Amino acid sequence: MSRYTLRRTRLGDGEETTTYVVRHRLAGLSVGVHVFRQARRLDRWCHKHDVHEAVVGGFYLRDPFQPLGDVWCAGEHAAGTPFLPAYRDLRPALHATDGRLDIAPRGELPKRPEGDLLQAGPLLVADGEIAFDGADREGFTAGAAQFDSDITDGRHPRAAVGIAEKHLVVLVCDGRRSRTDAGLSMLELAGMMRELGCRVAMNLDGGGSATLVHRGHLLNRPYSEQDQAAPASRPIVSALLFS
Repeated sequence: MSRYTLRRTRLGDGEETTTYVVRHRLAGLSVGVHVFRQARRLDRWCHKHDVHEAVVGGFYLRDPFQPLGDVWCAGEHAAGTPFLPAYRDLRPALHATDGRLDIAPRGELPKRPEGDLLQAGPLLVADGEIAFDGADREGFTAGAAQFDSDITDGRHPRAAVGIAEKHLVVLVCDGRRSRTDAGLSMLELAGMMRELGCRVAMNLDGGGSATLVHRGHLLNRPYSEQDQAAPASRPIVSALLFS
């Protein structure tokens, strides 16, 4: 069972943004990682394959389209590009097996995990407290060369997943719409996940890739560019699926 809420959030400087939150009850929840053979728009893929609940997964490289960071599906390692050695064990991952769900730094999880694993980051909440403070412990500023830019800098459309006492919490926000949706900074995102009761949470891919599907419908308004003519989801490489 899942529950959805939408709200307009006023930020500290008076800007606003739209956030979409889906809470999935942990009891009986199945979480899987799906890697697309070719990049796909998540909402269209979900409609075609009758998938009702999903969110964008981890980062990816555009040339070639493949996961960036560690990804495992059903105990099998997915081909891709690892994070730089200095940050591989520091950046968090979601690990899902039958009856158990964890979010932790990759170095604290099994090297050859059973079930599914998706690495992204940075870690937003740990032990019920905000874990992201801008100190760049996970190297997203220092290692920005693997990305288009420093993903932790500024406000953008963002996506996150967290674990609360009885729910898995998924949040996506809109952004890149002047005078309408400012997006969230990484610290603002961490604060929201903590307010939603998450004891642990991590950032997922964001920007134009931020995509949330609930009951088979695209909830958010993806914008790849600032003030583009109309929202449109971007092809992505991996996703988290919930059932």
